[in-house]
Amino acid sequence: MDRIKIEFDAVSRNESFARVCVAAFATRLDPTLDEINDIKTAVSEAVTNAVIHGYNEQGGIIELTAAIEEDELTIVISDKGRGIDDIEKAMEPMFTTGSDKERSGMGFTFMEVFMDELSVESQPGQGTTVTMKKRIGKTEE
Repeated sequence: MDRIKIEFDAVSRNESFARVCVAAFATRLDPTLDEINDIKTAVSEAVTNAVIHGYNEQGGIIELTAAIEEDELTIVISDKGRGIDDIEKAMEPMFTTGSDKERSGMGFTFMEVFMDELSVESQPGQGTTVTMKKRIGKTEE
């Protein structure tokens, strides 16, 4: 297994940093452009959720780990923010805790669509961990 681990401030400008780091790491699997774009979109959504919902844009630390084992990329994004009261509800399309109209409530939906597996663990007041997996080079049937 090959792995990277980074920590960065939970600010919106670091969302692009996180997705570029994971995309660069994933290149050793020789992914297609579509696979890279899927990975970047999913990472963007997970980091944005941590910044906006986990920390209420008040700052904190996001931890990102990416690992490659054979043809599978695993990405884990964790925060120590406010956590999610009801994970099942939070994963429903169009559900958002954001108060402004710019939040679509589609973050988890995008992660599910663009990755092969998604799991979310959270404790109110203690943070959230999002784990995503994608097999690179799989054949569509």
